[in-house]
Amino acid sequence: MKKSKTKISYSTSGVNLDIGNIASKILYDAAKKTWQNREKKFGNIFSPFDDFSGLRAIKIGGLKKNIVACLGFDGVGTKIEIAERVGNHTTIAFDLFAMVCDDAVVRGGEPVIIGSVLDINSLSKKNNGIEIIQQLATGYVNAAKESNVAVINGELAELGSRISGFGNFNYTWSSGILWIAEEKNLISGKNIKVGDILIGLEETGFRSNGISLVRKILSEKFGGNWHQKKLNGKKLGEIILHPSKIFCKSIVKIIGGILYSPKAKISGIAHITGGGIPEKLGRMLKPSDFGAIIDNPIDAPEIMNYCAKIGNINLKEMYRSWNMGTGMILSANKNEVEKIISILKKEKINTKIIGKIISDKKIIINTKNNKIEFPLK
Repeated sequence: MKKSKTKISYSTSGVNLDIGNIASKILYDAAKKTWQNREKKFGNIFSPFDDFSGLRAIKIGGLKKNIVACLGFDGVGTKIEIAERVGNHTTIAFDLFAMVCDDAVVRGGEPVIIGSVLDINSLSKKNNGIEIIQQLATGYVNAAKESNVAVINGELAELGSRISGFGNFNYTWSSGILWIAEEKNLISGKNIKVGDILIGLEETGFRSNGISLVRKILSEKFGGNWHQKKLNGKKLGEIILHPSKIFCKSIVKIIGGILYSPKAKISGIAHITGGGIPEKLGRMLKPSDFGAIIDNPIDAPEIMNYCAKIGNINLKEMYRSWNMGTGMILSANKNEVEKIISILKKEKINTKIIGKIISDKKIIINTKNNKIEFPLK
């Protein structure tokens, strides 16, 4: 057996402990800045000693007897490749937080604490790893404020060739969330009634879903550097990187939280992510066994129509793959609609009455020129 001429160490294996500790501290310092989001609320974080490897906890005493808690998990997916292509990592945290925080309010929960795991290939001066970590940390702070949550950790691991992508610095990012609610305020969908109104909340980008289809369409059309091509003077990569809108803080103001009383009643919430409106609205409708008609849909962003045109994607497939301009759908009795829209307007969220609940077990979407139907199981 030949002996290696190179001295083997953790560093030569692809893990630089010194730079890794610097990166971990950057993420921990960013996490600390988010703790103010939960001050004087349930989820106020305390740390017995100040260190990125130290103990962080929340006090849970004094809660009402009917409080329930749940965990949710999700990740950014292949939208990370868009950030790698564009060279801007300051907005990816918005996509990460939107996926878990907006899922929490679907069931009537108030998002409280987020923890994440950032797996990277390696940290080195050559791949600008620390600079990118700093960008991710900036997004961490801004997205947490937008979500009204605290970040409890900054877990990071160097995994070498197990992580790959575009360019020299590659990563995957996933998170878990703790959410809480009063049991009586949980939203099951069982209270949905025929005639309830559907309110659409506008999303102007792809969120963190359907990106694999987008990448396939654009790479086949324009080749490996498709992100450099322009649409109306703006690079395609920059358009697709557009961060997810985070709705949860505004929704909690409507449905109530541990320290907030409900301001209006919502019978159902659909977070339009993977599978689009047919999948996620269908999931909302399942407990009621009803259907829905959308006869006044929000217009899809220009980039979605562009990708569909050059990729020859039909309208039905578009609705199954992308959000089509609607990031969330709420259902409510007609007497609650004005209050809900008024609150969302104050929160600077564009809304629109898009349809209603029907007795037929299917989702019907009427656009300007087409009618498409999706049967519900």
